[in-house]
Amino acid sequence: MSMMRLDKLLCDMGIASRSELRQIIKSGRVMVDGVPVTAPEKRIDSEKAHILLDGRELRYKKFRYYMMDKPEGVLSATEDPRQKTVLDLLEGDMRRMGLFPVGRLDKDTSGLLLLTNDGDFAHRVISPKSGIWKLYRAEVEGDLGQEDAEAFESGLVLGDGTQCLPAKLHILGPGTCLVRVTEGKYHQVKRMLASRGAPVLRLRRLAIGGLSVGGERGAGGFRELEEADISALFGQDALEHLV
Repeated sequence: MSMMRLDKLLCDMGIASRSELRQIIKSGRVMVDGVPVTAPEKRIDSEKAHILLDGRELRYKKFRYYMMDKPEGVLSATEDPRQKTVLDLLEGDMRRMGLFPVGRLDKDTSGLLLLTNDGDFAHRVISPKSGIWKLYRAEVEGDLGQEDAEAFESGLVLGDGTQCLPAKLHILGPGTCLVRVTEGKYHQVKRMLASRGAPVLRLRRLAIGGLSVGGERGAGGFRELEEADISALFGQDALEHLV
C-alpha cells in the first residue's frame, strides 16, 4: 500500500500545480472511490484508489517514460535561461512530472531522446556496463573505408588520450555512415569520426537498443513508452534490423 496526499498525487501526475490543485479539490471536482473528496491533505492509496476529475478517470504512475524525436537547435537539458530545451517542447502538464533527458544529444544533433523521472532507469540506459547500443546516422566530409571500420572495432584512442570502447562503423556510401556505440562521452561520435579524417556535417540518433525513432509526430514530437517499448529498449531486434 502506498498512501499519499491527494494533492501531491495529482501534482505528480502533472494535472496542475499544488496550489491550483488545492482549489480544484476544495471545489468538489475530485472523486475517490465514488465519493467526493474536498480535503487536499486526505491520504489515499495511490495504487488502488479509483480517482475521477470532472468525471475523467486518472491513473497514477510513479515513474514515467517518454521518447522524443529531438529536433536540431534544442538543448538536452531541463532548463536554460537563454535557449530552448527539450522540456520546452512538452505539453504544460507534463512539465510538472519531474522529467529529465536520459543522457544528452548535442544541440545540433537530432533523433531519439528518452525522457523519464526514473533515475535508476536512466542510469541503466546510459551506463556502458549495460551494453546497450546507440545507433547514429552521420553525414561527413571525407571518405571512410575498411581501415576506419576496423579501427572503430578495435576501440579508438582520441587525440586527447580518451579511450573509446569497441564500436561499429558501417559505411552506407560516400559521405554517409552508421555508427554504433555503447557509451556517450562528450561529443564522442563526432570526435571518433573526426579522428579518422571525416568531420561530421549532420548527426541523427536512430535507435537505442531495440527502440527506434519514429511515430512521434515528426521533429519535436513525443509519446509515452508502453511495456513493449521498454522491452524493445533493452533488446537488440530493431537495432540489428537497421544495420
